[in-house]
Amino acid sequence: MAPMGIRLSPLGMAVFCLLGLGVLYHLYSGFLAGRFAFFMLSEPAAGGPETPHGSVPGGAVDLRELLAVSVLAAVRGGEEVKRVREGNVLNAKAKGKTREGAEEQLTTGDLLSNRRMFYLLKGAFPAVQINSEERVDTADQEMVSWDHSIPEDIKQKIQPKEVPAESVTVWIDPLDATQEYTEDLRQYVTTMVCVAVNGKPVIGVIHKPFSSYTAWAMVDGGSNVKARSSYNEKTPRIIVSRSHAGKVEQVARQTFGNKTVIIPAGGAGYKVLALLDVPEKNQEEADVYIHVTYIKKWDICAGNAVLRALGGHMTTLTGEEISYTGSDGNEGGLIASINMNHKALIEKLPDLEKTSHK
Repeated sequence: MAPMGIRLSPLGMAVFCLLGLGVLYHLYSGFLAGRFAFFMLSEPAAGGPETPHGSVPGGAVDLRELLAVSVLAAVRGGEEVKRVREGNVLNAKAKGKTREGAEEQLTTGDLLSNRRMFYLLKGAFPAVQINSEERVDTADQEMVSWDHSIPEDIKQKIQPKEVPAESVTVWIDPLDATQEYTEDLRQYVTTMVCVAVNGKPVIGVIHKPFSSYTAWAMVDGGSNVKARSSYNEKTPRIIVSRSHAGKVEQVARQTFGNKTVIIPAGGAGYKVLALLDVPEKNQEEADVYIHVTYIKKWDICAGNAVLRALGGHMTTLTGEEISYTGSDGNEGGLIASINMNHKALIEKLPDLEKTSHK
Protein backbone atom coordinates (compact mmCIF):
# COMPACT_ATOMS: atom_id res chain seq x y z
CA MET A 1 0.00 0.00 0.00
CA ALA A 2 1.29 3.48 -0.89
CA PRO A 3 2.04 6.04 1.87
CA MET A 4 -0.95 7.84 3.43
CA GLY A 5 -3.25 5.41 1.70
CA ILE A 6 -2.51 6.72 -1.82
CA ARG A 7 -2.65 4.02 -4.44
CA LEU A 8 -0.99 4.66 -7.90
CA SER A 9 -2.93 3.37 -10.85
CA PRO A 10 -1.17 1.94 -13.94
CA LEU A 11 -2.10 5.09 -15.85
CA GLY A 12 -0.53 7.28 -13.20
CA MET A 13 2.66 5.24 -13.30
CA ALA A 14 2.86 5.70 -17.07
CA VAL A 15 2.38 9.48 -16.80
CA PHE A 16 5.04 9.67 -14.08
CA CYS A 17 7.55 7.77 -16.25
CA LEU A 18 6.85 9.97 -19.25
CA LEU A 19 7.42 13.11 -17.19
CA GLY A 20 10.73 11.69 -16.00
CA LEU A 21 11.87 10.93 -19.51
CA GLY A 22 10.96 14.46 -20.58
CA VAL A 23 13.12 15.94 -17.84
CA LEU A 24 16.06 13.71 -18.77
CA TYR A 25 15.68 14.63 -22.45
CA HIS A 26 15.88 18.37 -21.74
CA LEU A 27 18.86 17.88 -19.45
CA TYR A 28 20.97 15.77 -21.82
CA SER A 29 19.77 16.50 -25.35
CA GLY A 30 22.29 19.32 -25.83
CA PHE A 31 25.14 17.19 -24.57
CA LEU A 32 24.22 14.23 -26.77
CA ALA A 33 23.78 16.41 -29.85
CA GLY A 34 27.21 17.94 -29.31
CA ARG A 35 28.83 14.51 -28.94
CA PHE A 36 27.10 13.28 -32.10
CA ALA A 37 28.26 16.30 -34.10
CA PHE A 38 31.80 15.84 -32.86
CA PHE A 39 31.70 12.18 -33.87
CA MET A 40 30.44 13.00 -37.37
CA LEU A 41 33.03 15.72 -37.96
CA SER A 42 35.99 13.77 -36.67
CA GLU A 43 35.25 10.43 -38.32
CA PRO A 44 36.03 9.74 -42.02
CA ALA A 45 33.15 9.54 -44.45
CA ALA A 46 31.54 6.16 -44.91
CA GLY A 47 33.30 3.90 -47.37
CA GLY A 48 36.89 4.26 -46.22
CA PRO A 49 39.48 6.61 -44.71
CA GLU A 50 39.58 10.25 -45.66
CA THR A 51 42.11 10.97 -48.44
CA PRO A 52 43.92 14.23 -49.24
CA HIS A 53 43.15 16.23 -52.39
CA GLY A 54 44.91 14.83 -55.43
CA SER A 55 44.97 11.34 -53.96
CA VAL A 56 42.74 8.32 -54.22
CA PRO A 57 42.07 5.66 -51.56
CA GLY A 58 44.97 3.31 -50.92
CA GLY A 59 47.76 5.89 -50.93
CA ALA A 60 47.72 6.34 -54.72
CA VAL A 61 47.73 9.38 -57.00
CA ASP A 62 46.13 9.87 -60.38
CA LEU A 63 48.78 10.80 -62.97
CA ARG A 64 46.24 12.64 -65.10
CA GLU A 65 45.45 14.92 -62.18
CA LEU A 66 49.15 15.31 -61.43
CA LEU A 67 49.76 16.32 -65.05
CA ALA A 68 47.01 18.94 -64.83
CA VAL A 69 48.49 20.42 -61.64
CA SER A 70 52.01 20.30 -63.10
CA VAL A 71 50.90 22.34 -66.12
CA LEU A 72 49.18 24.84 -63.84
CA ALA A 73 52.24 25.06 -61.58
CA ALA A 74 54.58 25.75 -64.51
CA VAL A 75 52.26 28.49 -65.78
CA ARG A 76 51.81 30.07 -62.35
CA GLY A 77 55.55 30.02 -61.75
CA GLY A 78 56.08 31.54 -65.18
CA GLU A 79 53.77 34.42 -64.26
CA GLU A 80 56.07 35.30 -61.38
CA VAL A 81 59.16 34.99 -63.57
CA LYS A 82 57.67 37.32 -66.18
CA ARG A 83 56.38 39.84 -63.65
CA VAL A 84 59.76 40.19 -61.96
CA ARG A 85 61.65 40.50 -65.24
CA GLU A 86 59.28 43.07 -66.72
CA GLY A 87 59.34 45.03 -63.46
CA ASN A 88 63.15 44.91 -63.49
CA VAL A 89 63.25 43.91 -59.83
CA LEU A 90 65.51 40.87 -60.21
CA ASN A 91 67.72 41.54 -57.14
CA ALA A 92 70.24 39.14 -58.69
CA LYS A 93 72.97 37.75 -56.48
CA ALA A 94 75.47 34.91 -56.65
CA LYS A 95 74.40 31.76 -54.83
CA GLY A 96 77.57 29.77 -55.52
CA LYS A 97 79.76 28.47 -58.32
CA THR A 98 79.37 25.67 -60.80
CA ARG A 99 82.02 22.96 -61.09
CA GLU A 100 83.47 24.93 -63.99
CA GLY A 101 83.86 27.96 -61.72
CA ALA A 102 81.05 30.07 -63.16
CA GLU A 103 78.87 32.10 -60.80
CA GLU A 104 75.35 30.76 -60.34
CA GLN A 105 72.77 33.50 -60.16
CA LEU A 106 69.71 33.70 -57.91
CA THR A 107 66.94 36.22 -58.52
CA THR A 108 63.62 37.21 -57.03
CA GLY A 109 62.05 35.50 -60.04
CA ASP A 110 63.60 32.17 -59.01
CA LEU A 111 62.33 32.46 -55.44
CA LEU A 112 58.78 33.63 -56.15
CA SER A 113 58.29 31.10 -58.93
CA ASN A 114 59.61 28.33 -56.70
CA ARG A 115 57.28 29.28 -53.85
CA ARG A 116 54.23 29.38 -56.11
CA MET A 117 55.03 26.08 -57.86
CA PHE A 118 56.04 24.15 -54.76
CA TYR A 119 53.04 25.02 -52.62
CA LEU A 120 50.56 24.48 -55.43
CA LEU A 121 51.89 20.97 -56.02
CA LYS A 122 52.30 20.21 -52.31
CA GLY A 123 48.79 21.40 -51.51
CA ALA A 124 47.28 19.19 -54.21
CA PHE A 125 49.50 16.15 -53.54
CA PRO A 126 50.75 16.29 -49.94
CA ALA A 127 51.95 12.67 -49.95
CA VAL A 128 54.25 13.09 -52.95
CA GLN A 129 57.97 13.88 -52.64
CA ILE A 130 58.88 17.17 -54.33
CA ASN A 131 62.46 18.15 -55.20
CA SER A 132 63.11 21.74 -56.22
CA GLU A 133 66.16 23.67 -57.33
CA GLU A 134 65.59 26.39 -54.75
CA ARG A 135 65.19 25.98 -51.01
CA VAL A 136 61.65 26.19 -49.69
CA ASP A 137 61.27 28.57 -46.75
CA THR A 138 58.51 27.19 -44.52
CA ALA A 139 58.24 30.57 -42.78
CA ASP A 140 57.18 32.05 -46.13
CA GLN A 141 54.56 29.42 -46.88
CA GLU A 142 51.93 30.34 -49.45
CA MET A 143 48.48 28.81 -49.66
CA VAL A 144 47.89 28.01 -53.32
CA SER A 145 44.88 25.82 -54.01
CA TRP A 146 43.88 23.71 -56.98
CA ASP A 147 40.23 23.73 -58.04
CA HIS A 148 40.44 20.16 -59.40
CA SER A 149 39.74 21.28 -62.95
CA ILE A 150 41.47 19.38 -65.74
CA PRO A 151 42.03 21.17 -69.09
CA GLU A 152 40.00 19.80 -71.97
CA ASP A 153 43.06 18.83 -74.06
CA ILE A 154 44.36 16.71 -71.18
CA LYS A 155 40.91 15.14 -70.63
CA GLN A 156 40.69 14.20 -74.31
CA LYS A 157 44.18 12.71 -74.60
CA ILE A 158 44.98 11.26 -71.19
CA GLN A 159 43.14 8.53 -69.31
CA PRO A 160 43.19 8.37 -65.49
CA LYS A 161 46.05 6.24 -64.20
CA GLU A 162 46.74 5.51 -60.55
CA VAL A 163 50.19 4.82 -59.10
CA PRO A 164 51.37 4.46 -55.49
CA ALA A 165 52.19 7.85 -53.96
CA GLU A 166 55.48 6.54 -52.55
CA SER A 167 56.69 5.70 -56.07
CA VAL A 168 56.36 9.31 -57.27
CA THR A 169 59.03 12.02 -57.24
CA VAL A 170 58.30 15.48 -58.63
CA TRP A 171 61.19 17.63 -59.88
CA ILE A 172 60.68 21.40 -60.13
CA ASP A 173 62.85 23.89 -62.03
CA PRO A 174 61.24 27.24 -61.17
CA LEU A 175 63.46 29.21 -63.56
CA ASP A 176 65.65 27.47 -66.08
CA ALA A 177 68.37 29.65 -67.68
CA THR A 178 68.77 32.11 -64.81
CA GLN A 179 71.98 33.52 -66.28
CA GLU A 180 70.19 34.33 -69.53
CA TYR A 181 67.29 35.72 -67.49
CA THR A 182 69.60 38.27 -65.90
CA GLU A 183 70.92 39.17 -69.37
CA ASP A 184 67.33 39.65 -70.62
CA LEU A 185 67.67 36.81 -73.14
CA ARG A 186 64.06 35.87 -72.58
CA GLN A 187 63.68 33.26 -75.31
CA TYR A 188 65.81 30.77 -73.34
CA VAL A 189 63.84 30.99 -70.09
CA THR A 190 61.46 28.18 -69.06
CA THR A 191 59.72 26.85 -65.99
CA MET A 192 59.54 23.07 -65.76
CA VAL A 193 57.87 20.26 -63.83
CA CYS A 194 58.68 16.57 -64.15
CA VAL A 195 57.04 13.54 -62.57
CA ALA A 196 59.10 10.39 -62.16
CA VAL A 197 57.63 7.03 -61.14
CA ASN A 198 60.14 4.61 -59.65
CA GLY A 199 62.90 6.83 -61.02
CA LYS A 200 61.63 6.90 -64.60
CA PRO A 201 60.41 10.22 -66.03
CA VAL A 202 56.78 9.85 -67.14
CA ILE A 203 55.38 13.42 -67.16
CA GLY A 204 57.14 16.47 -68.51
CA VAL A 205 56.00 20.10 -68.67
CA ILE A 206 58.09 22.87 -70.25
CA HIS A 207 56.61 26.38 -70.16
CA LYS A 208 58.01 29.53 -71.83
CA PRO A 209 56.81 32.46 -69.69
CA PHE A 210 57.49 35.22 -72.21
CA SER A 211 55.52 33.64 -75.04
CA SER A 212 52.99 31.66 -72.93
CA TYR A 213 53.84 28.47 -74.84
CA THR A 214 53.57 25.21 -72.90
CA ALA A 215 54.64 21.75 -74.03
CA TRP A 216 53.51 18.74 -72.04
CA ALA A 217 53.66 14.99 -72.51
CA MET A 218 52.96 11.79 -70.61
CA VAL A 219 54.63 8.47 -71.38
CA ASP A 220 52.08 5.91 -72.61
CA GLY A 221 49.49 8.68 -72.51
CA GLY A 222 49.63 11.58 -74.92
CA SER A 223 51.07 15.03 -75.56
CA ASN A 224 50.33 18.43 -77.04
CA VAL A 225 53.64 18.56 -78.94
CA LYS A 226 55.18 16.57 -81.79
CA ALA A 227 58.65 15.68 -83.00
CA ARG A 228 60.00 17.34 -86.11
CA SER A 229 60.04 15.11 -89.18
CA SER A 230 63.13 16.40 -91.03
CA TYR A 231 66.63 15.48 -89.87
CA ASN A 232 70.04 15.09 -91.43
CA GLU A 233 72.15 12.53 -89.60
CA LYS A 234 75.23 13.20 -91.76
CA THR A 235 75.48 16.86 -90.80
CA PRO A 236 73.35 17.28 -87.69
CA ARG A 237 72.71 20.53 -85.92
CA ILE A 238 73.95 20.10 -82.38
CA ILE A 239 72.62 22.35 -79.65
CA VAL A 240 74.87 22.87 -76.62
CA SER A 241 75.22 25.16 -73.63
CA ARG A 242 76.60 28.61 -74.39
CA SER A 243 79.39 28.04 -71.85
CA HIS A 244 80.37 24.66 -73.34
CA ALA A 245 80.20 25.42 -77.06
CA GLY A 246 83.95 25.56 -77.53
CA LYS A 247 84.49 22.30 -75.67
CA VAL A 248 81.99 20.44 -77.83
CA GLU A 249 82.62 22.03 -81.22
CA GLN A 250 86.02 20.55 -82.02
CA VAL A 251 85.08 16.97 -81.14
CA ALA A 252 81.67 17.29 -82.83
CA ARG A 253 83.18 18.45 -86.11
CA GLN A 254 85.73 15.64 -85.99
CA THR A 255 82.90 13.16 -85.41
CA PHE A 256 80.18 14.42 -87.75
CA GLY A 257 82.17 16.43 -90.28
CA ASN A 258 83.08 20.04 -90.87
CA LYS A 259 79.55 20.90 -92.01
CA THR A 260 78.18 20.20 -88.55
CA VAL A 261 76.32 23.19 -87.14
CA ILE A 262 76.93 24.05 -83.48
CA ILE A 263 74.10 26.02 -81.83
CA PRO A 264 75.02 27.64 -78.49
CA ALA A 265 71.92 28.20 -76.35
CA GLY A 266 70.81 28.72 -72.78
CA GLY A 267 68.57 26.50 -70.71
CA ALA A 268 68.04 22.75 -70.86
CA GLY A 269 64.32 23.20 -71.45
CA TYR A 270 64.94 25.40 -74.49
CA LYS A 271 67.41 22.87 -75.90
CA VAL A 272 64.90 20.02 -75.68
CA LEU A 273 62.24 22.15 -77.35
CA ALA A 274 64.73 22.69 -80.19
CA LEU A 275 64.38 18.98 -81.01
CA LEU A 276 60.59 19.28 -81.35
CA ASP A 277 58.04 20.85 -83.65
CA VAL A 278 57.45 24.01 -81.64
CA PRO A 279 55.39 26.86 -83.15
CA GLU A 280 57.66 29.60 -81.86
CA LYS A 281 59.30 32.25 -84.04
CA ASN A 282 62.35 32.59 -81.80
CA GLN A 283 62.83 28.85 -81.16
CA GLU A 284 65.91 27.44 -82.88
CA GLU A 285 65.88 23.95 -84.34
CA ALA A 286 68.42 21.21 -83.68
CA ASP A 287 68.86 17.48 -84.27
CA VAL A 288 70.92 16.52 -81.22
CA TYR A 289 71.31 18.01 -77.75
CA ILE A 290 74.63 17.36 -76.02
CA HIS A 291 75.80 18.37 -72.56
CA VAL A 292 79.32 17.36 -71.57
CA THR A 293 79.49 18.20 -67.86
CA TYR A 294 77.66 17.53 -64.61
CA ILE A 295 74.02 18.70 -64.67
CA LYS A 296 71.21 18.79 -62.12
CA LYS A 297 68.21 16.50 -62.57
CA TRP A 298 65.59 19.25 -62.27
CA ASP A 299 67.20 20.78 -65.39
CA ILE A 300 66.67 17.70 -67.54
CA CYS A 301 63.88 15.53 -66.07
CA ALA A 302 60.99 17.32 -67.82
CA GLY A 303 62.74 17.24 -71.18
CA ASN A 304 63.61 13.58 -70.69
CA ALA A 305 59.95 12.74 -70.02
CA VAL A 306 58.74 14.66 -73.09
CA LEU A 307 61.26 12.93 -75.35
CA ARG A 308 60.39 9.49 -73.94
CA ALA A 309 56.69 10.12 -74.52
CA LEU A 310 57.41 10.97 -78.16
CA GLY A 311 59.73 8.01 -78.76
CA GLY A 312 62.97 9.92 -78.27
CA HIS A 313 65.93 9.34 -75.97
CA MET A 314 67.95 11.17 -73.35
CA THR A 315 70.83 9.21 -71.83
CA THR A 316 74.28 9.77 -70.42
CA LEU A 317 77.07 10.07 -72.96
CA THR A 318 77.72 6.35 -72.55
CA GLY A 319 74.08 5.43 -73.19
CA GLU A 320 72.96 4.79 -69.62
CA GLU A 321 69.42 5.70 -68.59
CA ILE A 322 69.23 8.52 -66.03
CA SER A 323 67.44 7.65 -62.80
CA TYR A 324 65.44 10.41 -61.13
CA THR A 325 65.78 9.20 -57.56
CA GLY A 326 68.54 9.62 -55.03
CA SER A 327 71.01 12.45 -55.60
CA ASP A 328 69.97 15.57 -57.49
CA GLY A 329 72.89 15.46 -59.94
CA ASN A 330 73.72 13.57 -63.12
CA GLU A 331 77.43 12.93 -63.46
CA GLY A 332 77.54 11.39 -66.92
CA GLY A 333 76.67 14.30 -69.20
CA LEU A 334 73.86 13.70 -71.66
CA ILE A 335 72.94 13.22 -75.27
CA ALA A 336 69.35 13.62 -76.46
CA SER A 337 67.75 12.87 -79.80
CA ILE A 338 64.46 11.91 -81.39
CA ASN A 339 63.71 9.99 -84.60
CA MET A 340 67.42 9.21 -84.93
CA ASN A 341 69.62 6.19 -84.29
CA HIS A 342 70.51 7.09 -80.71
CA LYS A 343 72.86 4.17 -80.23
CA ALA A 344 74.84 5.15 -83.32
CA LEU A 345 75.13 8.70 -82.02
CA ILE A 346 76.56 7.47 -78.74
CA GLU A 347 79.14 5.35 -80.53
CA LYS A 348 80.31 8.45 -82.41
CA LEU A 349 80.98 10.38 -79.20
CA PRO A 350 83.42 8.32 -77.11
CA ASP A 351 85.69 11.22 -76.30
CA LEU A 352 83.05 13.52 -74.82
CA GLU A 353 82.29 11.25 -71.87
CA LYS A 354 85.77 11.85 -70.47
CA THR A 355 84.96 15.52 -69.90
CA SER A 356 81.54 15.01 -68.29
CA HIS A 357 82.89 14.52 -64.73
CA LYS A 358 85.02 17.67 -64.74
